[in-house]
This record gives sequence, structure tokens and C-alpha cells, in this order.
Amino acid sequence: MITELHRVVRIVALLNLAYFGVEFTVALMIGSVSLFADSIDFLEDASINALILMALGWSASHRAIVSKLLAGIILIPGLATLWMAWQKFALPIPPAPIPLSLTGAGALLVNFACAVLLLRVRHHGGSLGLAAFLSARNDVLANAAIVLAGLVTSYTLLAWPDLIVGLGIAIINAGAAGEVYKAAGKETEARA
Repeated sequence: MITELHRVVRIVALLNLAYFGVEFTVALMIGSVSLFADSIDFLEDASINALILMALGWSASHRAIVSKLLAGIILIPGLATLWMAWQKFALPIPPAPIPLSLTGAGALLVNFACAVLLLRVRHHGGSLGLAAFLSARNDVLANAAIVLAGLVTSYTLLAWPDLIVGLGIAIINAGAAGEVYKAAGKETEARA
């Protein structure tokens, strides 16, 4: 089943890298905190999946170490989001709602496809498979919130929906990092 996991993780890494470019460009063009946070998350997901591909052939104890490293990497988008949110608090200009919603919908489709692909293999490769699946699952939820933020922004013309969703993405990523770290810790304990 590792070969199936390799294939799925490779596809997911490529999809994430491709949509990072799309979402990052739109985020900068319209000044969206939530799209910025999510685009960085796409880059982080591509990196995580690339690390998973490398680590799958390693021993279980080495994979657990990589999983703990991945837990830290999952926190990076949250830190980048806090930085952009701080800038947005200083000058709360709402992003363009239509590009926000459309780009969020595209991200939702990409992440949903990744989550479906990873669903079958999430228990393979130990905490590495779990890390990939949790990341995609959380991204689907975040993308639905981005689409909603775009709709609310078009109605209210306020920056707050985008800011709230961006900060929510940071919180979701922190929770996923905790889950991956715990799973890696359990793998380490089981090997001892």
C-alpha cells in the first residue's frame, strides 16, 4: 500500500504547488488575508507532501521525527497570517469579493480532490499519512469559509469577514499541528 500512498502524495503535492501560485497571485492583487493565509498553506502542503514522499521509505522512528518536524511546519501559515492580519487591522480595506469567492471556490475544489485521494491512504505510513490527510481536510473547511467571507464581504463591504476567516485558518492549522505531533509521539512511544 506504500506505493499507493506514494502515488497519491505525489499527485497531492503537485496540485498544492500549482494552486499556490494561483491563490498567492490573487491574494496579493486584491489584498486578501484569508487568500494569503490559504496560499501559504498550499505551499506548506506541497512541502509537507514532498517531505512525506522522501520519508516514506525511512524507518518508523525516523518517520516519527519527520512528523514532529511537519507539525512545526504546519504552524508556519498561521504565523504568516498573523503578520498579514496585523497589517490589515491597521488599514482595514476589504478585498474584492468576487475574486475572493471565485479563488476560494477553486481552492475548495483542489483541496476536496486532495482530501478524497488521501482518505483511502490516511492510515498508511503512520503519522505521515495522517498529516497529509488532516492538512487537506482542514483546507476544505477553510476554503468553504473563504467563499462565505467573499459573499459576506460583497454584502457588507467590510474587511472583517476576510480577517476573521484568515485568523480562523491559523487556528485550524494550529490544531492540526497538535494532532500530528501527538500521533508522532505515540509512534515514538510504541517503538520504545
